[in-house]
Amino acid sequence: MILTCIHLTIIIDDAGSGDLLFGVVIGAYNLDNDEFRYDVIEVKYFQLKLFQSKAYLNEATKIIFSLLSKMNIMTTEDILICQGYLFEKAVDELRKQYGNSNIQTIKVIGKPQEYVELAYLDEIRNLGYDPIQERENKRAKSFFHMLRWLKKNPEMIKYAKTGWPRLSRYPLFRSIIHKEQRTRKQN
Repeated sequence: MILTCIHLTIIIDDAGSGDLLFGVVIGAYNLDNDEFRYDVIEVKYFQLKLFQSKAYLNEATKIIFSLLSKMNIMTTEDILICQGYLFEKAVDELRKQYGNSNIQTIKVIGKPQEYVELAYLDEIRNLGYDPIQERENKRAKSFFHMLRWLKKNPEMIKYAKTGWPRLSRYPLFRSIIHKEQRTRKQN
């Protein structure tokens, strides 16, 4: 019997962090066997109370470790992770567990990026929202398209990332943001 050691490379990326709707999808892609898994940072982490405390950083870290566990990743594997702010804490924690040499921050492209983006698009379509074509290249247009959709579907505002301070300039969000601020002060 011949035992072979297979060295895996995992690529971690996110989608939706800059969008107005829904939470954020975090995906883990195994470059060697095309396995893809994802989970979601719920939108509540991008609403005022949890957003201001940056609780989404802890949640991203928990999700990454959960995905890696489900993929049976050993501490000798290489993990390439998107260089975005969302993963700052996760990178530190991964380096503690997997070692500096096994963790690398990169700009994710290709299949891993496509898979995580498709997962995010599926999630927002499940809300009833139909995203614009080429949304990655037209961020501002995508934001206003989502904003118009929320105006037409105010019951879906609970799926909006309302933690961003600049949203208070839009009438649709003013009352929600003020309500969240009052609730926060009372607690």
